[in-house]
Amino acid sequence: MKVIRILVVALAAGIASGSAALADGYKDCTKLDKASWKTVADAEAKAKAAGYEVRQTKIEGTCYEVYGVKGGKLFELFYSPENLALKHTIAK
Repeated sequence: MKVIRILVVALAAGIASGSAALADGYKDCTKLDKASWKTVADAEAKAKAAGYEVRQTKIEGTCYEVYGVKGGKLFELFYSPENLALKHTIAK
């Protein structure tokens, strides 16, 4: 009985931490079809123009998620691929 209780608590803690990790990202930037999106290179250029050293870029939902360093601090920048508007920033 005690083992089952420990497993249930561990499972609940794992689910809670997984949900928090998923909630960290920003996913809704545009409704446009991907064929209409600007390029990843354009998003990286926008981040570089804002003073960030770009480390990595990926697609998160309908956003370009650019990881960049500025002032020694890591940031996640979420750009709309429609018009490259900065939608959200998270400092790490």
